[in-house]
Amino acid sequence: MHKIALAESDEEILNCFSVMSELRPHLAAEDFLPRVKKLTEATGLRLAFLQAAGEVKAVAGFRISEWLAADGKYFEIEDLVTKSGERSRGCGGELFDWLVAYAEENGCTHLRLVSKVERTDAHRFYERKGMAHVAHYFSMNL
Repeated sequence: MHKIALAESDEEILNCFSVMSELRPHLAAEDFLPRVKKLTEATGLRLAFLQAAGEVKAVAGFRISEWLAADGKYFEIEDLVTKSGERSRGCGGELFDWLVAYAEENGCTHLRLVSKVERTDAHRFYERKGMAHVAHYFSMNL
């Protein structure tokens, strides 16, 4: 088992950047901390990270909220990424399992995430973890 924790200090949040930027390359290092703090305040975004040998190996961004479409709180994974070179070694699965347990501990009745259509490897991972494809997500640039 590895250390999994919530990134609460500025240092912990900044330590997540190099891994998160692999999934979100548009993020600039100097903007990462203020943006995470802004989203934490505005939307409840939290970062969880898996660390081994003093190095962050996987990061997840998530929030807990409620919706009209279903009763109860839901847990939304916004980001889930494992450092390149560390994939298929169990870090992502371990972090995902931690997120599920965290959601259950916090009274959530649903877990959901959005994944781009072309991320077929990620989709296979989510299906192996017991997730079902239950909706289509639509988007439009403005």
